[in-house]
Amino acid sequence: MSTRKSIGFLSFGHWNPHPTSYTQTAADALLQSIDLAVAAEELGADGAYFRVHHFARQLGSPFPLLAAVGARTSRIEVGTGVIDMRYSEPHGFAEDAGAADLISGGRLQLGISRGSPEQVVDGWRHFGFRPAAGETDADMARRHTETALELLSGRQFAQPHPRPMFPNPPGLLRLEPYSEGLRRRIWWGAGSDATARWAARTGMNLMSSTLKDDESGEPFHIQQRKQIEAFREEWARHDHGFEPRVSVSRSIFALTNDLDRRYFLGSGERSDQFGMLDAHTRAVFGRSYADEPEALVEQLREDEAIAAADTLLLTVPNMLGVGYNAHVLEAILTEVAPALGWK
Repeated sequence: MSTRKSIGFLSFGHWNPHPTSYTQTAADALLQSIDLAVAAEELGADGAYFRVHHFARQLGSPFPLLAAVGARTSRIEVGTGVIDMRYSEPHGFAEDAGAADLISGGRLQLGISRGSPEQVVDGWRHFGFRPAAGETDADMARRHTETALELLSGRQFAQPHPRPMFPNPPGLLRLEPYSEGLRRRIWWGAGSDATARWAARTGMNLMSSTLKDDESGEPFHIQQRKQIEAFREEWARHDHGFEPRVSVSRSIFALTNDLDRRYFLGSGERSDQFGMLDAHTRAVFGRSYADEPEALVEQLREDEAIAAADTLLLTVPNMLGVGYNAHVLEAILTEVAPALGWK
């Protein structure tokens, strides 16, 4: 039985001036990210997604990169996984997102969230943001998100100046450039069942990573499958006017040559890991997959969350270079996906 499964890569965009790294500088990380997206499109992959981390030797400013990838490609989805909305001013976010989406021809898929553990203490304060009275930083992120979603929907809210520099259309003004349809291509990176339901109520697609809050003690893929079910059940209670998408991320490596085996044989976690994400949150971290293609296919058949999702994002070791990462993607697309019936 064939199943439509959108398959893309997710790059953290690491760079490190170490002799073994193929990605020595921030410029390397950015330019190689563009090249990998081009290579992925040529291989037939469906998406090029990039992680966003501030104050780290990783990709930090998403929209110039997304616009550049959109200009160099023609078919592949271009996205993030995820932008930390604690750091994002909604109006500037909406303008930048609209411009990048128009450059790509409407291929942007923006994953956003309340963020992950940080490199610095309360880094969003350095960007000029503070939670309102009674808010947590997570509340602030959701407030920023709700405002950004209204702006992305094209809401007209600004009073025209009586003597404008340029003629205005009638009525209140919206932010420009406006990209119609982008509002339906926003994803929320949910770490719990509750935030997955909030994403459904708010009308965002669901993006679930390789970790989530441990809410039952069950294996990661089962908890994640239940999170997906909770999202879809909540979505069905609302009339958003479109069908949502659901993505999950995985570290999956098909060992097809000696270099693959040297890099990944015996590496990574072959079982879930449970631990404290911060002082208050116990989390479950999903396992990695690295094996010969035939064995990999059998292991992936058992992953209930992958089966439930329509989109699979493959995390890639970007500091091993564009050529090697293209090989990693090609092995999954040609050796694994067809055997699982993914079309």
